[in-house]
Amino acid sequence: MERWITRGAAALCAAGSLALFWTFGMFVAVPWREGRMLALNSVELQVLGIPLFGGLAVAWGALHILAMADRAGRPRIYFSLALALLVALLLAVAAGISWTTARIA
Repeated sequence: MERWITRGAAALCAAGSLALFWTFGMFVAVPWREGRMLALNSVELQVLGIPLFGGLAVAWGALHILAMADRAGRPRIYFSLALALLVALLLAVAAGISWTTARIA
């Protein structure tokens, strides 16, 4: 029973991380589309950096919470879920970019 509670807490953290990565994708779409990713001003860097670093921190926390439940006893499940989280984070960024790009056009 405790393993499911721990996995539930990790899932809540992972959902928050997905939301932050989606937000990062949403904010990165405009400068990316305009081709000025290397010419961002300080405000744009802050707007991009907060969801990126916040999402990385929350994803890191989710993996550590998940490790408490599965790393020692079931390493295959842990690595499978960690890989699934990584893929989901990349898809969340892509979804944020495509959502914003669809609204701009």
